[in-house]
Amino acid sequence: MNPSKELIGASTNLLVLSVLARDPSYGYQIIKKINAEADGLFTWQEGTIYPILHKLEQEGKVRAQWQDADTGRRRKYYYITATGRTALESGTKEWSTLHGMLLKLGEVENG
Repeated sequence: MNPSKELIGASTNLLVLSVLARDPSYGYQIIKKINAEADGLFTWQEGTIYPILHKLEQEGKVRAQWQDADTGRRRKYYYITATGRTALESGTKEWSTLHGMLLKLGEVENG
């Protein structure tokens, strides 16, 4: 079963921060990494990522820096900040708590 748009929407910040916690990346690279991990459950397009990145940058959770790529083209790389790492950690704990609660409720109903 594929996750709903609402559930994906609620997790977008954490998904992006998770990618950036591994490696700084530019927008299209983030999309490719998320789509690869999603393994067909959902697909992000380029228009999805940039509003999220701008919001995270305004909130101080990521910072951006222009760099020259190997191709000679300049790309805007995004880096997770300390604030972003804190948000990722707390957000992941919140999702884990909610997931545990849903499992418990499911056991009660199925048990």
